[in-house]
Amino acid sequence: MLGGQCAEIYPKKPIYDIPSHPEILAGDLIKKLEQQIAPFQPGYTLGESAISIEKTEDKQFIVTTDKGTQHRAPVVAIAGGLGTFEPRKPPIKNIDKYKGKGVSYIIKDPEYYRDKKVVIAGGGDSALDWTIFLENISSSVTLIHRRNEFRGALDSVDKVQELKNEGRINLITQAEVTGLNGSNKLESVNITQKETTNNLECDYFIPLFGLTPKLGPIANWGLEIEKNAIKVDNTLDYQTNIPGIYAIGDVNTYPGKLKLILCGFHEATLMCQSAFKRIHPEKRNVLKYTTVTGISGFDGSQKQPEKSTIKSIF
Repeated sequence: MLGGQCAEIYPKKPIYDIPSHPEILAGDLIKKLEQQIAPFQPGYTLGESAISIEKTEDKQFIVTTDKGTQHRAPVVAIAGGLGTFEPRKPPIKNIDKYKGKGVSYIIKDPEYYRDKKVVIAGGGDSALDWTIFLENISSSVTLIHRRNEFRGALDSVDKVQELKNEGRINLITQAEVTGLNGSNKLESVNITQKETTNNLECDYFIPLFGLTPKLGPIANWGLEIEKNAIKVDNTLDYQTNIPGIYAIGDVNTYPGKLKLILCGFHEATLMCQSAFKRIHPEKRNVLKYTTVTGISGFDGSQKQPEKSTIKSIF
């Protein structure tokens, strides 16, 4: 699917840094971006990972995926976010037994938990946000945290405490889930608080201890890497140390970098201007005002877009 973290990890979480949208759900933002790009008819290669990249003698690049698909282009833009993610699993011996059978590390569709008994573990924003959200959907929600203090936003902490005081959720602090029970699927969890262990019936256990990002194969492409991110030249066009390869969004780093979706839009704009010059050095790119209607040709005329030759690989 399209959308990266917004679509996969927190589609129902509100975002506040998008101009003209005081608040918009991450999943809805992706849908609107898909609508905006649709007139350009971009090509998509989904369900595959970019594994390798090589430069040809005629200054083109060939990107090969894990399924053998190859894309040839004069410019490559890497917008890989924070990379691939692996969940931080709690140290419970038999937790892998219940993967897909009651244990989830991310919440894709909240409706999946409607009228179910849910136990969430964690103390960050994700644990707090999903506890608040699922309270209206699940038959019961229990939040378990090993400390009394939470790491999340103060207003979320206050909301969770309010729900607990009203008896709408269960909140257990200074405790941990230490065991999972059930024959074919999860039926209950063991909760250890101080030196006492109790059993709590549930349909789903969702440990939200964060995700560990890794660059994956991109780290082996000869790019200059710093702290798990690709170094780029932000004084001009966000190009990497390999001419013709750009990196935009969370995947890059430079002095003063801010990991915001808003900043990613800006980086993509400058990258596209530079990419056009590399692809068409003989042409003049006429930059239009944002109030000009229609889609402009490079000669200033108005015309419908031709099918894009740009390939997006996820």
